[in-house]
Amino acid sequence: MNPWFETVLEAQRRAKKRLPKSVYSSLISGSEKGITLADNVDAFSELGFAPYVVGAQADRDLSTSIMGQDISLPVIISPTGVQAVDPEGEVAVARAAAARGTAMGLSSFASKPIEEVAAVNDKVFFQAYWLNSREEILKRADRAREAGAKGLIVTTDWSFSMGRDWGSPEIPEKVDFKALLKLAPEIALRPKYAWDWFNKGKINIPDLTAPNVADKGEPGPTFFGAYGQWMQTPPPRWEDLEWLRKEWGGPFMVKGITRVDDAKRAVDIGATAISVSNHGGNNLDGTPATIRLLGPIADAVGDDIEVLLDGGIRRGSDVVKALALGADAVMIGRAYLWGLAANGQTGVENVLDIMRGGIDSALMGLGRKSIHELSREDIIIPEGFEQSFGTPKV
Repeated sequence: MNPWFETVLEAQRRAKKRLPKSVYSSLISGSEKGITLADNVDAFSELGFAPYVVGAQADRDLSTSIMGQDISLPVIISPTGVQAVDPEGEVAVARAAAARGTAMGLSSFASKPIEEVAAVNDKVFFQAYWLNSREEILKRADRAREAGAKGLIVTTDWSFSMGRDWGSPEIPEKVDFKALLKLAPEIALRPKYAWDWFNKGKINIPDLTAPNVADKGEPGPTFFGAYGQWMQTPPPRWEDLEWLRKEWGGPFMVKGITRVDDAKRAVDIGATAISVSNHGGNNLDGTPATIRLLGPIADAVGDDIEVLLDGGIRRGSDVVKALALGADAVMIGRAYLWGLAANGQTGVENVLDIMRGGIDSALMGLGRKSIHELSREDIIIPEGFEQSFGTPKV
């Protein structure tokens, strides 16, 4: 089989073929019935393009800047926890992003420490959950800064609900002999996945710990241990986010915005950027697709803050639709995880190349020379497509 794939959906197909069932299930699940998860993807199909047939630009510029970092295309890596789909996990993703000239968000719940990730990519944004005391949150942020993180992402868009109508995959607290024995029937059906975890005769057990939640050099809690700490921490108020923004003192993103009034509050606290996000359909199910909410939010605050979109991006044309509605860039999650599962670092590079090619093709068809020229004139927006809440009633 040719290791190169032409579409993100082919990466997903290969990921499904390679991964044990429960591991793959964790990459496709969403909250409850999955209404938001499906709408995130399907809503892009409702938008059309208004192309030119003459006047295509011979050279097209995809580069931009986000949170003070120059990137070669308007796609950055969204932070996702414990990437046990590949032995190198987040380090492989960071290398891939660096090879393609873009930035990476690293989760607090990542399986690799910030020091290892920042060593291979100089455009890393550390993602922080509101976990434990202010002192401990600031200590983790300072550790990230010391390691070389260029910005901070505070994620606010993950609810406490873990309900899945179709059944959430059972993930072990840690991968010990008992867990391996239980997973053996699944793993036996995916020998390539098992073989990839061997290294010179030694078995590398998938790491389900969160080293970035602990002090540097100290063993981190298990993923579920860290998750439990987060659940027991009172959620932040805007005053808390403003405090952290001031203490951090550098580029600062609030991730999880779906309301216009929340977007304006992010501006008020001095945030550098917001991500219009519903955590990939893993927050409150029934929340509209982020692409439906993007335009009104960008119209309201786009002159005051960088606006990113997170959710449902599967191809470069999706990126262009988001930019035309006012996004400065997008963040991808499942797409690169499928690439990682399909072919490691090269698979992530493959996904980013697919995105680049699709963006470039759409720009050419629309007669645009740069992504910065995109506007609503380039897309066809059906009546009633856009949704907005958190705006004053008139």
